[in-house]
Amino acid sequence: MPAVPIATNVEESRAPSPTPTVTITPPCTAPALSHGAGCAARIPEEIAAAAREPTLATLVLKDGAMLQGYSFGAEEKSVSGECVFQTGMVGYPESLTDPSYRGQILVLTYPLVGNYGVPSREEPDPLLEGLPAYFESSQIHVAGLVVGQASAEFSHHLASSGLGDWLRREGVPAIYGVDTRAITKRIREEGVMLGKILLPTSVVGRSEQPADAADDSAALLPDYQNVPWVDPNAANLVAEVSCKQPTTYSPAPDKALRRPDGRVVRVVAVDIGIKYNQIRCFVKRGVELVVVPWDYDFLADADNIDGLFLSNGPGDPTTITATIERVKAALALQKFPVFGICLGHQVFALASGAQTEKMKYGNRGQNIPCTDMLTSRCYITSQNHGYAVKADTLPPTIKELFVNANDGSNEGIYHTELPYFSVQFHPESNPGPRDTEILFDIFVSTIQRCHAAGKIAGPVEFPGAEAARLRRAQRETWERELAADDSDKSGRIVNGRRIRKVLVLGSGGLSIGQAGEFDYSGSQAIKALKEEGIYTVLINPNIATIQTSKGLADKCYFLPVTPDCVRKVILHERPDGIYCTFGGQTALNIGVQLRDEFAGLGVQVLGTSIETIMVTEDRERFAAAMAEINEKCAKSHAADNIEEAIAAANDIGYPLIIRAAYALGGLGSGFASNEEELVGLCRKAFAASPQVLVERSMKGWKEIEYEVVRDSYDNCIT
Repeated sequence: MPAVPIATNVEESRAPSPTPTVTITPPCTAPALSHGAGCAARIPEEIAAAAREPTLATLVLKDGAMLQGYSFGAEEKSVSGECVFQTGMVGYPESLTDPSYRGQILVLTYPLVGNYGVPSREEPDPLLEGLPAYFESSQIHVAGLVVGQASAEFSHHLASSGLGDWLRREGVPAIYGVDTRAITKRIREEGVMLGKILLPTSVVGRSEQPADAADDSAALLPDYQNVPWVDPNAANLVAEVSCKQPTTYSPAPDKALRRPDGRVVRVVAVDIGIKYNQIRCFVKRGVELVVVPWDYDFLADADNIDGLFLSNGPGDPTTITATIERVKAALALQKFPVFGICLGHQVFALASGAQTEKMKYGNRGQNIPCTDMLTSRCYITSQNHGYAVKADTLPPTIKELFVNANDGSNEGIYHTELPYFSVQFHPESNPGPRDTEILFDIFVSTIQRCHAAGKIAGPVEFPGAEAARLRRAQRETWERELAADDSDKSGRIVNGRRIRKVLVLGSGGLSIGQAGEFDYSGSQAIKALKEEGIYTVLINPNIATIQTSKGLADKCYFLPVTPDCVRKVILHERPDGIYCTFGGQTALNIGVQLRDEFAGLGVQVLGTSIETIMVTEDRERFAAAMAEINEKCAKSHAADNIEEAIAAANDIGYPLIIRAAYALGGLGSGFASNEEELVGLCRKAFAASPQVLVERSMKGWKEIEYEVVRDSYDNCIT
């Protein structure tokens, strides 16, 4: 790669604060004992803490806002840092020990915190010797914690102490009883800003470092220990959190992943704030991980490196020039694949010649959507960063891999010719979803592919990327073919045909309050079709539905949803496509009955295919499909008549559950404890269905209904 200068941030560290408006907001909740008898107090220190009222503390923001609350953490000194918010609902033990939060005052937006306590700090990780099992580093890294309500009680099978006790032991101040929603709104509107958590001098004494002369809080809060404003991003936070010497984490010999020469695959991880779960993700995949300090010369042993990993970490990426320069040299060597996460992503970008920028308020949460630019799939990710890569500064050989679906910021990049890639989010999670942990598998498989080739070979191969490329090429081909004799470009192209008019099958006549989900899904489908400029025709005799409301569908037929009526409407309207999946069992059955006629009628089935409907509705075929993917199912047999059902029952044994195929609302299904009940159920079932499934009874088990909506890009909503 050609040498390029290291870019520096061109934005200010944070948005300029508006003219200060000094206000003091009192606590928004009443004080509560953080521990005590009947409140899960377990150690003498907790019981002693319950003997006094909570200390009144104050959160001061650089824009002049002052919010008072109650202390439930350490009461040793006041602190200053960068005030940021995080939207996760759970995972505070992992978040507080994430080195990326170094020097920050963390505001948790979820209203209730501490209700499941804190796990044991002494319990060792079963995979990593010498590391704790339930945390992301060996200490709390936040400067202070702000929550709306700190739970007085906690309950969890792993809990060994309360959140407040842990904070006190770690020397970290914390405050509850403040309006975290107001703080979050303020930060979103004005940008991240510096903050302080001030404690009374009667508790912590006077500060040896006087506050700034222009600091209004010193005059308004004379009885509080004041401290100077501290911008953590001005310091090299990475040097504070990085390890001091290399450490090797090896997999179990029987799990080790080996090179062709028999040596265990070795990845060097540059610790610029590494989370322990990143180490776990490599070791459990059989990789030997050598974790080195941020300024370590790992290239001195480049011949023994199979892959380079750049971890997450805190602060401004441009402050660690030594790391950036060494990574730049590693990229130029072209000897091994490279993978970066969070700060490591920014370091990779800077070493490649791109620039980074300070975000207005960052992305910190556990449900942030990111779109894969190669496949158009959307992933829910865990994030914690205040800086981002500027996509418009990427060199020609570096392309965007992921983009934030909320704010459009860059979330990942890859090299188009070499096996280098990185992501801004946290695929190792902890806390958060593990949807993208597959990126570790992709990195490891890339290392193996390079070993097999005997050299660093081509770019990273991402699952689904080639199939998505072929789909795009096919769509472009269709567009060219249709462009010649198609002056009307409205609608959407599906399977080589332009869809301009669609027939939607409704649910038919239903009882009041029955199958409302079909009405909802159908009405949403009609809205979506109209947004695409597609003319919609609806068949639904039920006038008491949203689907049939005036102005929704372009045309509505109040006819029975039967094969004959559907056939007549198709012949009259000549739609390009038909949906059979928004009318419940009635519409599904119509699709199955007319499956051989649709092509002759000139209509294309959209959405779920008829074949898939038949597999899910035919009980025997569905059980076989589950067996193919190794999903456990109760022992069962399909029966086409009562005699076959009795034979199946004798083979399986009572009690049984009888399930009717292709039946509306499970009509004809039920439990059978003996042959007499079995025969009675089968007679009812066969009156409405051609098949029943005789299955071992699961009565008494808890049933969880799991519904998934999936689009053509494999985006799923559950």
